[in-house]
Amino acid sequence: MIDAQNLSFSYDFSSTLIEDMSFQVAAGEIFGFLGPSGAGKSTLQKILCGILRNYRGQVTVMDREVKKTSEDFYTQIGVDFEFPNLYSKFTGLENLTYFASLYGRNDLDPYPHLERIGLSGDMHKKVSSYSKGMKMRLAFVRAILHQPRLLFLDEPTSGLDPAYARILKDMILEQKEAGRTVILTTHNMHDAEELCDRVAFIVDGEIRALDTPAALRSRETGVKVRFTYENSEQILSGHAPLESLKSHPDFMHHLQNGTLRSIHSREPTLEDVFIELTGRHLS
Repeated sequence: MIDAQNLSFSYDFSSTLIEDMSFQVAAGEIFGFLGPSGAGKSTLQKILCGILRNYRGQVTVMDREVKKTSEDFYTQIGVDFEFPNLYSKFTGLENLTYFASLYGRNDLDPYPHLERIGLSGDMHKKVSSYSKGMKMRLAFVRAILHQPRLLFLDEPTSGLDPAYARILKDMILEQKEAGRTVILTTHNMHDAEELCDRVAFIVDGEIRALDTPAALRSRETGVKVRFTYENSEQILSGHAPLESLKSHPDFMHHLQNGTLRSIHSREPTLEDVFIELTGRHLS
């Protein structure tokens, strides 16, 4: 679905924002670009969907060089940016009806989507009265309404409460089940672990690692164990790898003396691996 080779990009030639990036995305895959703010994720997405064309290298999407795409390319993609660009003087329903008409589709019924994301009762209100979360949900429906082959999502659950974030994630997984390809850019590692078939860690415009979430997690060895114990009427804590717990002096001492108070195991997360490989935090 996507093939990028030696992709580089800069806005002003004084500094390169994306540096010699190569990757492929298979049809029907949910592929995540993960990294901290300013890493180049959103810029990369704008290149892939044809907004930024003055890149260096080769980028083909659906077997066409992005620089040479024609109008019908945009009928096959859906885009949901982090900051929704909706018509504020239109109602929610008018926004969806108008954008559906741009794709030559008058057979699309947005109501089931609006009902599912909790906007059916507000669809006749002007978007200017919507909260940020409502606008984000409406923009997501707009992106999927025309059933695109390729969907670009930029921080789709950012700022949503847990209930609506859960609904959107379920709808994203349903896009995959329908055979569509999803490009997800985020700094939310929990979303990435749950949704993505493969992820690429991006830092300073470079891909530092690319693999499945499970394979990336396996790079960090072992399960960590944190334990607490009582010592001179104080509750103290310690930690050790699971495999070396039986040789940890504090743990064994308090286990044998009955002063061990709690034990918690913790497997490595995708964020742990990201920090280990890049030396950077996501926030």
